[in-house]
Amino acid sequence: MQVYERIEDALPKINTGSVVSIGNFDGVHIGHKALIEKLVNKSKELNVPSVILTFEPHPLKVIAGKCPPVITPIKQKLELLQQLGIDITICLEFTKDLAAVSAEDFVMKYLIPLNVREIIVGYDYRFGKNRQGDYSLIKKLGQKLGFDVHQVGPVYFEDEIVSSTRIRTLVQEGKVKDVVPMLGRYYQVFGKVVEGHKRGGRLLGIPTANLNLIDELVPKTGVYAVFAEFEGKRLKGVANVGYNPTFGNQVLSVEVHIFDFNKEIYGEELRVHFVDRIRSEKKFSSIDELKNQILNDIEKAKDILKNG
Repeated sequence: MQVYERIEDALPKINTGSVVSIGNFDGVHIGHKALIEKLVNKSKELNVPSVILTFEPHPLKVIAGKCPPVITPIKQKLELLQQLGIDITICLEFTKDLAAVSAEDFVMKYLIPLNVREIIVGYDYRFGKNRQGDYSLIKKLGQKLGFDVHQVGPVYFEDEIVSSTRIRTLVQEGKVKDVVPMLGRYYQVFGKVVEGHKRGGRLLGIPTANLNLIDELVPKTGVYAVFAEFEGKRLKGVANVGYNPTFGNQVLSVEVHIFDFNKEIYGEELRVHFVDRIRSEKKFSSIDELKNQILNDIEKAKDILKNG
């Protein structure tokens, strides 16, 4: 997959045309995947590149000054789009000037230059200044300007629409197991291993990797069974998300104990896949009580992960 930050940089790759979809695709969940599958299939049918037009930062951060935490930071989003077979992703910087572009001008400035043959949009897609553009408008513009428009309906799970908002809420509630069918994968966070308080190995005999996260969305505080991905290998472990109340910490941390692992990995990148929540975070009256609980957590995590 080729990634560009400007429309003009992508033009040599799409001089024969393109099939385009536009959106934030936060989470790249199964609803997004249904749309992307149609995009990729249509591009193969027409023998032109499949193109995703997305934005960074999230438009709400620019328009409203804040937005809910994103499910997939841009690095992960690009990885997932590549895995789904997208040929080209154009990641435009979202600015106040871009937010002020009318729906009609957006089509003329950002879509027509892509030699677009067909546009595929989601059921709730809106675009342009004040989100004035919708499927009806882009359909009319397509008839006038010579491109087709196809709308993809919602995808349901357990009688509710799969959405980024639904997934985000479940993660914030700690219900990481419940999001797996909607994401099509485990929810994950990513970061570099940094020095923590070194209590795990020194005081407890249970070494942990402390993560400096790039992610905005962190599961509810508590203890989780996880897979830790390091150097392409998926390793079993247990993670604590929280403030370590036994030691009176004030800063949220994600600490991972990887089973049967003794490498020094400070400064290395680690990806953590959340499988299931084991318990809430709690304060213990002694180091021994905490250690016994962690050993119990480890056994529970091993049981959860035994078939993984």
